[in-house]
Amino acid sequence: MKIKLELIIILLLGFCTSASAQSRDNYNMWFQYLMTAELTDKSALTALSQYRSFDLGYDTRLFLVTAYVDYEVAKDVRPAAGFMFLVLNSYNSDNSKKQRYEKRPFQQVSLGGRIGRTLVSHRFRVEERFIDNPDTFLVRLRYLISLRIPFNKAGEKEKYYGILKNEIRMNVVKEDPFDSNRITAGIGIKTGKNSAIEVAFINQIQTGATSNYGFIGFRNNFDWRKKEKN
Repeated sequence: MKIKLELIIILLLGFCTSASAQSRDNYNMWFQYLMTAELTDKSALTALSQYRSFDLGYDTRLFLVTAYVDYEVAKDVRPAAGFMFLVLNSYNSDNSKKQRYEKRPFQQVSLGGRIGRTLVSHRFRVEERFIDNPDTFLVRLRYLISLRIPFNKAGEKEKYYGILKNEIRMNVVKEDPFDSNRITAGIGIKTGKNSAIEVAFINQIQTGATSNYGFIGFRNNFDWRKKEKN
């Protein structure tokens, strides 16, 4: 476990070193809170808030809130529907800031599984994006594969885990459909039975641009199922 943890840290340091080659993207940060609550034995609510900046925190890049409800229709198969609201901040060519708003309903299907003790998740999402300033409508397709790699030995209490993700995003348009590809590598540190802090490096490639982020997130799991009375 110690060797795995050291390897992840070395990889993260290497990614952060490569990120320093960027200009404005030297210090992009990505802060996130995520909670999941079980509503019934088969359904769950997930809610997320996120703040991204061009620097260590002050120069706002994006703020969003989202929530969705999923339902397990078969083992490890969970369709869901949700809604997202975003405030987007970008730079114009004259270095002035531009603010836009986006409303985004979406539908998705998540598939779970394992490779040995490693948890594997696939998520297929369709988004309908309503953006203002200027008014724009886009349909976007996303595919995310996630790995959660345990660092503890079988039977030991989990304290640390590795995180590897890759997501490709495509616009439903004839010309230049590629939107972006996002790679995440990091570690999770359990802070309680149902909570964890996650620290990661995120690299996002899109046409003509590459952005790198330092990621800090906190997640909570809750059980809101009604308890049967004795």
